[in-house]
Amino acid sequence: MQANRRRDTSAELRVRRLLHAQGLRYRVDYSLPFDRRRKCDIAFTTVRVAVFIDGCFWHGCSEHYSAPQANAEFWADKIGRNRLRDLDSTRRLEAEGWTVLRFWEHEDPQSVVRTITSTVRAMRET
Repeated sequence: MQANRRRDTSAELRVRRLLHAQGLRYRVDYSLPFDRRRKCDIAFTTVRVAVFIDGCFWHGCSEHYSAPQANAEFWADKIGRNRLRDLDSTRRLEAEGWTVLRFWEHEDPQSVVRTITSTVRAMRET
């Protein structure tokens, strides 16, 4: 488990490179205002847009997640808690006026960047 990255995953790096090429600047691994231990992967603080790129295993992607057979109960609880924490973080950020964008690691980076770019630019115009 030590080899699993919490930040700078390949999916995050692909998206960040494309965002940077679009001329967008952002914060990386940004602490959430209500809990400094929770972090979003990419944050546009001036327009309050938080981006999460969730790993299929750790966040229980319905398309790609397959539960480990060893210690199955532990993993079911762990993934369930991760999903509940994701929902809580989204709810609390939105209550504080943030726009939350969540993507799966398997999603096309170009499509993800288009969504992020259009959201951030729209927020800047308001």
